[in-house]
Amino acid sequence: MEAGTAARVTWGLRRPCRGPGWGQSRRASLSSLSSSAERAARRAMAAAEAGASTAPEASLSASGVKQALISLSDKTDLANLGNGLQRLGFSIISTGGTASSLEAAGVNVTKVEEITHFPEMLDGRVKTLHPSIHGGILARRDQKHHLEALNEHGIGTFDVVVVNLYPFYDKVTSGAISFEDGIENIDIGGPTLIRAAAKNHKDVLVVVDHKDYPALLEYLEGKQDDQDFRRKLAWKAFQHVASYDSAVSEWLWKQSNKGDTFPPSFTVPLSLKSTLRYGENPHQKAAFYGDKSLSLVNVGGIATAIQHHGKEMSYNNYLDADAAWNCVSEFESPTCVVVKHTNPCGVASQQDILEAYRLAVKADPPDGWREIVVAPGYTAKGLEVLKGKSKTLRILEARRSGKGTLSLRQVSGGWLAQESDDLTPEAITFTKVSARAPEGSELSDARFAWLCAWLCVKHVKSNAIVIAKNNCMLGMGSGQPNRLESLRIAFRKAGEEARGAALASDAFFPFAWNDAVEAACRSGVAVIAEPGGSIRDQDAVDCCDKYGVALLFTGVRHFRH
Repeated sequence: MEAGTAARVTWGLRRPCRGPGWGQSRRASLSSLSSSAERAARRAMAAAEAGASTAPEASLSASGVKQALISLSDKTDLANLGNGLQRLGFSIISTGGTASSLEAAGVNVTKVEEITHFPEMLDGRVKTLHPSIHGGILARRDQKHHLEALNEHGIGTFDVVVVNLYPFYDKVTSGAISFEDGIENIDIGGPTLIRAAAKNHKDVLVVVDHKDYPALLEYLEGKQDDQDFRRKLAWKAFQHVASYDSAVSEWLWKQSNKGDTFPPSFTVPLSLKSTLRYGENPHQKAAFYGDKSLSLVNVGGIATAIQHHGKEMSYNNYLDADAAWNCVSEFESPTCVVVKHTNPCGVASQQDILEAYRLAVKADPPDGWREIVVAPGYTAKGLEVLKGKSKTLRILEARRSGKGTLSLRQVSGGWLAQESDDLTPEAITFTKVSARAPEGSELSDARFAWLCAWLCVKHVKSNAIVIAKNNCMLGMGSGQPNRLESLRIAFRKAGEEARGAALASDAFFPFAWNDAVEAACRSGVAVIAEPGGSIRDQDAVDCCDKYGVALLFTGVRHFRH
């Protein structure tokens, strides 16, 4: 309405510094206003030139007329918000496309330029960066001199600020984007508005998430003064900006430091996906967070898996599912991996996935029931059968885990960072160091067996020994203080089937005679694969030659602690 428009424009006027050409420059600044707003502004300006004070109008927001500033890239539920605020008596100030959307929804809007008396500038880079906006947000209502300063300059206060940011994350992860386009999608005015309102949350409600609109309207309608609610919104606002800035920082680092893996500092943007029943033990509280780092976009894995059925995932469920999925993702052929306490204990690769399952389970017979199934996809019939097994069976659908990511691990007071262990047997040179070499079909069998063993051993806790044959794990020993004990456990599981099998170790054997190498040879394995690198490597070679066992050095170890 006309009167309302006049009042809003009056609040935005600054007390003039009269000098040469003041009247002309003042009138020129109004050229972009609508005709009704221009007439109202000219009336206010005429009053100011005649010596009338605009101070009372400038403080109207603090004394009863409420103002909300809305500037959104994501306009989800904007119409409901705008109409709700208008119903509660708010005068709404907005920018560009947001203002147009509000007007289309039947909401009365005052555009920001009617407050600042400056149009959007520099291709939209400057819209709200103005004292008439930020003064009204940052002024403390309990400080007399703050309100006096607003009155002196004809600035009204804001009670609500609703802002979200340019979709930088979506833009830079949607495909090829030029450096210049990336820079243009970095929001400046939005974070500034959010930070200002969040800092002054005692007087200004700041909202960055459309899911909070109903709670905001309910709060305002109830005329509450709940500082905890305000602080929660302020926290969410600062976190929103921090996550946004972390994406910009990560992107810029990769653009300018393409050969350096480890930046001097970086932020990991985590987003809560669910609270868990408990942690590793019932007395520990726990939660599951998704990592929003740009480097993890489209990398797959358990964090982005879809749960089709079953009881909610627990802390230990996530650890076991992650271990199983990371291991099975190493294989190109149809493969089944069985995991307990994050260690693969049954693995088999076959062209028939059902046969792979049978062989994997044979290596580790069920001691009751399985808790989780993870696969890249399911047929409708397959899902029906699995769901019929148990109401609690967790059925997950996951995309293959990606390569080339940064691996982080927490220690007390800090974090360890390393490149992920992405080496595959195809990238490694196998060097025969023994007198005997696998021949004919034995060579082919040994190659497949060793391949299976090698891909598994990198996912087994050190010290780790894996025995495999015909693309099936027969036995595994892990997590022991010495390699000989791990070997004994692996052979106990493999039994007589260990004869003619391949054995792989995650690190070199420090001793051979009367130790792990000789014990393996006496148990009848055909091939031993290990990294080599021990000062006693020759002992291992001599021992294998004595028993006629082929020994391969890879030059690469796979410690996993």
